[in-house]
Amino acid sequence: MESLKELYKIGNGPSSSHTMGPKKAAESFLARGNDVDSFRVTLYGSLAATGKGHLTDAAICSVLEKAAPTQIVWKPDVVLDFHANGMMFEAVKEGKTVDSWTVFSVGGGTIASPEMPHIADDTVYPLNTIEEILAWADREGKTFWEYVQDYDLPDIWDYLDHIWQEMCNTIDRGLNNDGVLPGGLKVARKACTYWVKAKEYGKTVSYRSKLYAYALATSEENASGGQVVTAPTCGSSGVLPAVLYHLASINDYRRIRILRALATAGIFGNVVKCNASISGAEVGCQGEIGVACAMAAAAACQLMGGTPTQIEYAAEMALEHHLGLTCDPVCGLVQIPCIERNAVAAARAIDSATYAILSDGKHRVAFDRVVDVMKETGHNLPSLYRETSGGGLAKHYKMD
Repeated sequence: MESLKELYKIGNGPSSSHTMGPKKAAESFLARGNDVDSFRVTLYGSLAATGKGHLTDAAICSVLEKAAPTQIVWKPDVVLDFHANGMMFEAVKEGKTVDSWTVFSVGGGTIASPEMPHIADDTVYPLNTIEEILAWADREGKTFWEYVQDYDLPDIWDYLDHIWQEMCNTIDRGLNNDGVLPGGLKVARKACTYWVKAKEYGKTVSYRSKLYAYALATSEENASGGQVVTAPTCGSSGVLPAVLYHLASINDYRRIRILRALATAGIFGNVVKCNASISGAEVGCQGEIGVACAMAAAAACQLMGGTPTQIEYAAEMALEHHLGLTCDPVCGLVQIPCIERNAVAAARAIDSATYAILSDGKHRVAFDRVVDVMKETGHNLPSLYRETSGGGLAKHYKMD
């Protein structure tokens, strides 16, 4: 597995696969240094189907049009074999294509191609499954965050500290912003309202209201194209920060404990990214919100004092109960149902952690098996439910 630096990335929303990935690809293509008259970029499959709502064209043009005029060609009905998020970059000189590159945005802002399956840092982790890591932890007397400490890059704690600060900054911005989100659905920001109302209710409702507010704050910032941290994606970026921020605020945890929880969450997200997918276009929203919930549940369970087996149980439970979750964003925008899903998943993560901490950690289905099932389920989902906005809520919702 790769460094957690390849999982936690800072960038602008609304989508890591549809915004951050294409922008990164455009930067790579521009770096080839072609002296051209224009560029042509053809978007395929999910990128074409929901690209306008996800600002895919704007992300690409923000890079390429600095050098030459850029044409975007949309082909939603053409799905390339390697991944549903395909794009072909062409450099045009005197009416002829002088350079061409087909690449794919595979989730979490990562780009890849058949020739270069992972355009990222070298592998740093020797073990790729939670089962293997649990065996290592038992043998060494260690836990998940220590696996990160032993094998990730030397500056990983400084990096995670920066990531945590960015997560907090995003929540702060989201709590202090209001108004209507862009895109035409006229969805009003709710984070500030939920946070204010939390003070008016009893302890139980207040606890939940603040958690919702933190998740909404990040998700609304993402939907408006603001800066967020992929955890594991932009569309699911509100879950983990909300859980960590909430638990930190009520328990006064030292910063190092939060960073260690962030590291543990990253291991579970990395395992899914390595063995299945975190791309909504490939496996549906179970790979985004489901994985984010699993990451947050693992982090919360660790903060609660959970053992490695209890932490694994919390993550397994959180992912298991999102199996089959479809990705059918209304109008191709990361707003309905995406924003609410972040808030509800944050609550489910804490519920999963609480349930696991009360147990002895023993359970029937291992996290790795759920990852296998998630991958199989995602591939069996019709394309209508894999970020194309061709079915489900996207089909049946009618704008006023």
